[in-house]
Order: sequence, then C-alpha cells, then structure tokens
Amino acid sequence: MDASFWALVSLILFLALLAYLKVPGMLTKSLDDRADKIRNELDEARRLREEAQQLLAEYQRKRKDAEKEASEVIAAAEHEAAGLVAEARQKTDDYVKRRTAMAEQKIALAEAEAVNEVRQSAIDIAVSAAQTIIADKADEKTTGELFKSSVAELKERLN
Repeated sequence: MDASFWALVSLILFLALLAYLKVPGMLTKSLDDRADKIRNELDEARRLREEAQQLLAEYQRKRKDAEKEASEVIAAAEHEAAGLVAEARQKTDDYVKRRTAMAEQKIALAEAEAVNEVRQSAIDIAVSAAQTIIADKADEKTTGELFKSSVAELKERLN
C-alpha cells in the first residue's frame, strides 16, 4: 500500500502542479483558438463560395444576354439580307422592263424607218416612172401647162 499511497500523492501533486501552471486553461485556450481558426476558415470558405456563385450567376446572365444579342443581330442581318434580295430582284425586274421597252422602241423605230424607206422608194420609183412616161408622151405645150399648174398649186399650198 505504501506504493499506492505515494502514487496517489504523486498524482495529486501532478494535478495540483498542472492546475497551478494553468495547463487546462492553456489547453482550453488552444482548443478555442483552433476552433476560432476553423470557424474563420469556414466563414471564409462560405464567403468565397457565395462570391463564386454570384460570379457564376453573373456570367450566366452575361452569356444569356450575349446569346440574345447575337440572335437579335442574326435576325436583323437576315431581315436586311431579305430586304436586299427583294430590292435587287425589284431592280433587276425594272432593268429588264426598261431594256424590253427600249428594245421595243428600237424595233418600232426600225419598222417605221423601213416603212418610210419603202414609201420613199415607191415614191422615187413612181416619180421616176412618171417622169419617164411624161417625157415620152408630153410635148412642149403639155409640159408648159403642167409646169404652170404645178406652180399655181405650189403657191396655193404655201399660202
């Protein structure tokens, strides 16, 4: 029993020494400091996570806005392209109509010129034939009368 007694006394003295040196307070303080540190790290991790979620939401919003803007630009470009195609088609139709009208006018003019040439040729042939016939059949008296009647007719037409 003597050894047990001294072991008990040693234990009590050791515990008293630990209490006197405030070892339990230091352990508690160390554990509290570590708990505070872990709590701060958890708070920092939560804050960083929230920031990351906000950034993610902002980037997703920006992406949606960019997609919307891109689709609007594409729609505007398609609309403009359709307008340009319609305008080009209209201009082409107008050009074809103008060219057709010009060709028809040229054809009509050529027809009129051809008719006039035929008439002129017929007149020239008729005048030539008439001159030949009159020259063959006319004497001086008839020629003089024709000349006088032609001059009179010309005066009448000029007045």
